[in-house]
Amino acid sequence: MPYHFFRNISNGTSGPTFGSTSVPNDTSFALVDKADFLVFDHQRGLKILGSNPSYDFVFEVSEAVHEAPVYVASQNKLYLSQLTPPPGYLPQLVIDLNQDPPTLSEYISDPPVYAPNGGTFHNGLIYWGASGGNNSIGGTEQRVGLRTLNPETDNSTTILNNYFGYYFNTVDDLFVHPNGDVWFTDPVPKDYSWFNKLTDTPPQLGPATYRFTPSTGAVHIVEDSLLQPNGIALAPNTRTVYISDTGAASGPISPFLPSLGASFNATGKRTIYAYDLSPCATYLTNKRAFWLSQDRSPDGLKVARNGYVVTGTGKGVDVLSETGDLLVRVQTNYTVQNFAWVGKGLREFWMMGQGGISRVRWELQGQELV
Repeated sequence: MPYHFFRNISNGTSGPTFGSTSVPNDTSFALVDKADFLVFDHQRGLKILGSNPSYDFVFEVSEAVHEAPVYVASQNKLYLSQLTPPPGYLPQLVIDLNQDPPTLSEYISDPPVYAPNGGTFHNGLIYWGASGGNNSIGGTEQRVGLRTLNPETDNSTTILNNYFGYYFNTVDDLFVHPNGDVWFTDPVPKDYSWFNKLTDTPPQLGPATYRFTPSTGAVHIVEDSLLQPNGIALAPNTRTVYISDTGAASGPISPFLPSLGASFNATGKRTIYAYDLSPCATYLTNKRAFWLSQDRSPDGLKVARNGYVVTGTGKGVDVLSETGDLLVRVQTNYTVQNFAWVGKGLREFWMMGQGGISRVRWELQGQELV
């Protein structure tokens, strides 16, 4: 950049975008803030976008957090959640992709699942990380944990709701290994469950990442060095696991005080780390920094079919190579929390967050989840 340039930082709820950087001696830089796509690697970036990429803002939704998107191919529907506000909100949302244009409607399973925050599809079931906990919600007690949902019957099942009697904090994101183990992150002082009053108890455990074996009920801690483990994803070759640390968003925690909210500090942790997964698929080694988010913190995290890493960061989504090169950014007019690939060939990409749900059509394919 030509001097003098300056990008402001924030110690509040968010930080300015890359496109809002002041570069007065380059008037063309103003185009950055208005573009749907930013290409940082010409060869690989244009291959991702293809010959006719498109971005469409499809649904305007509330300013609540929208998360946990799961595509069910047999129905051609995309399930997702609405968290808060308001606390106690039970219905989830479903996008029916069989309609033209697609439709958005509310959905409640039996029993209801309170506040899904991360989600995936495995062996005919939706797996949701439920981040809400309350003595009485929807007529029953619910605690933070793991749920499965059969989209054909609408029946949900709790498969994990405690760590030796302790409540989990905020099951944030998850993936299911081909062997059936569920890997999930459980942060603490973030702007989710406790800070948004989705739980009626303060945190009881430290921030950590776990591996759960449904066939035995065993829960193993696999990572506890991150300030706030958030997104988690498995590479298609099953040899690499990615976990994001969103410790830049934090706040005070005390069982003697009400929730005091969270703030964002740009100098805090907002990094994706890569790990080697052991051949027996039970533990992680070789932690290394992979990507420092250039806009806010890396929230939703998934790996494309070709091994590229995709993450929701602030008002957009970044696409990274297997070595952490920024290739393409999709820019939105709302904060993106998560995303999912849908449709035939999995080249249609849906993003959701606070205030909006949008769609990209490009050549980057998602992993087929079966």
